[in-house]
Amino acid sequence: MLSNTNLGRLLVAGMTWLSLPAFAEQSMTITVTKGFGIELYASDLDDAKQLAVGANGTLFVGSAKGGTITALVDANNDGRVDRRYVVGKGLENPEAIAFHNGDLYVALEEKILRYEDIEQRLRRPGRPKEVYGKLPAETKKSARAMSFGPDGRLYIAIGAPCNVCEAEAPFGSILAIDVRTGASEQIATGVRSVRGFDWSPKDGKMWFADIGRDWMGDNLPPDEINRVDTKGVHYGFPYVHATSVMEPAYEKPDNLKVTAPVFELPAHVSPMGLLFYRGEQFPAEYHNQLLVAENGSWNRSSKIGYQIVVLSIDKGEVANRETLISFLDGEFPVARPYAMAMGTDGSLFISDDLKGNVYRFFFKHEEEAATQEEQP
Repeated sequence: MLSNTNLGRLLVAGMTWLSLPAFAEQSMTITVTKGFGIELYASDLDDAKQLAVGANGTLFVGSAKGGTITALVDANNDGRVDRRYVVGKGLENPEAIAFHNGDLYVALEEKILRYEDIEQRLRRPGRPKEVYGKLPAETKKSARAMSFGPDGRLYIAIGAPCNVCEAEAPFGSILAIDVRTGASEQIATGVRSVRGFDWSPKDGKMWFADIGRDWMGDNLPPDEINRVDTKGVHYGFPYVHATSVMEPAYEKPDNLKVTAPVFELPAHVSPMGLLFYRGEQFPAEYHNQLLVAENGSWNRSSKIGYQIVVLSIDKGEVANRETLISFLDGEFPVARPYAMAMGTDGSLFISDDLKGNVYRFFFKHEEEAATQEEQP
């Protein structure tokens, strides 16, 4: 078990024991792939949700329950937070954030705000400007995710405000917004709960994860990994779940063409963050592969998920799914990974909305790995 002065350091290849402040008398096991390390980067972040990395390496963390946006600064690039700032507080559900051209964008219940030149104004961010004001206000069950695409537009996913229902647009869709003009375009519809998406570095196509409905048993319906090959197509919700699970409460219209997922995940793993690894720090087999943060099950008799997996993609199809990090210690979740962001050094930041932590996941140099494996 680690001491609090050495939080998060790897002791044995493939296994990590963390002694977190809130559980000082209890050891907790995080399992990582051999050759990698994981450490606690920051804590006390309420329900840490989505992440964004600034041009200077600042890590921004959105908290829905806390109503805050926190900026974490590692000034000397040693993998430790040197300073932290609250750049937004008292906000309405600010979990979805994005960084672009020096500015930080935050999605609230009905609008999107922009904090200009944010990394130069962390102490005094100033009043944000509204750039879009047409988001639907009902957010009780309406998940949001946001990121800038390769075309410079701001993409936002607006989940359905229900477990299963025929929701009116823009609920259950992904929009692309021109933040200069306010013009928007529907990219995908028939989605239920999208918390993460990214674009393939190889062909520029958008991939997103969609969380399936609850209360159909332990093994139905599968959660989904989808790809946008054609803009504006329908992905099935609420009529068809995954590839072929028909919804008993609603009959699919005869003329509705449904696009099936490119890959099915086990039911209730709850895929949240989605990220193509574009860095150089990890070994070559991870380059340009798809990482998925599985937040973990709640509507299931035994727990599943609570991990980061890598989906190996070959010729546009998922060839393999492998666990990279597991935060599940037996039936006890150490963390619930929510979002991921890549640091400027190629390491991976992971938010945990269970305990309000951010972890830093990294590949160790061979000499460092050998030294640590020799420690008793």
